[in-house]
Amino acid sequence: MSRLRRMSPRARRSYDQYCSVARALDAVGDRWTLLIVRELLAGPRRYTDLHADLPGVSTDVLASRLRDMERDGLSTRRRLPPPGAAYVYELTARGRELLPVLQALGAWGQDALGERRPTDALRAHWFALPLLRSLEGEGLLEVRLEEGQFHVHVGAEGGPVYGDGPAPAEPDAVLVLDTATCTAISRGELPLGEAVGTGRVEVTGEGTLAKRLRENAAEGTAGATPET
Repeated sequence: MSRLRRMSPRARRSYDQYCSVARALDAVGDRWTLLIVRELLAGPRRYTDLHADLPGVSTDVLASRLRDMERDGLSTRRRLPPPGAAYVYELTARGRELLPVLQALGAWGQDALGERRPTDALRAHWFALPLLRSLEGEGLLEVRLEEGQFHVHVGAEGGPVYGDGPAPAEPDAVLVLDTATCTAISRGELPLGEAVGTGRVEVTGEGTLAKRLRENAAEGTAGATPET
């Protein structure tokens, strides 16, 4: 048996470098892995739902990445009790620690977004992580776009960070905005407070999160100085 055949799949994937960056890339450096993490930050997902929200990934690659993630302690697979009786995948505590990594990558990559190409897929909930960078405090936020709705658990330390569809409970705040405004916020071109203050984002709700958004918008407007 050749040396290559004796090597485990794990060994073949390793950079074999005593460096924390290399070790991290051993686990999450494969194509699609971090995007699967992005989807699982929404909480437990069925395989079919993951495949639907990762356009372009093959079933073989998705299944392989999920096996790798489970082996590396990033995610787990469990069966829902009846009447669901379906298998779902969810992040472990270690997998959820990748949130700031994705946040940093999103901030670094926002300048590369440019205009949306005809071939670019889009899901409303993909705006959740960029929007989360602009939010402070804690609370449940519902966001309404033309493409659909999603919700964000602002300040959540455990469990889902966001989810597709309306908020599962009474939200502390509701944001209504168009896709162009949400895109500008995601690109870093438009601060959320400015968007609220100028009326491009409508805020409703009486929770702490809604009040903070209005206060930040008012402070930004009050602090603005006219051009001379």
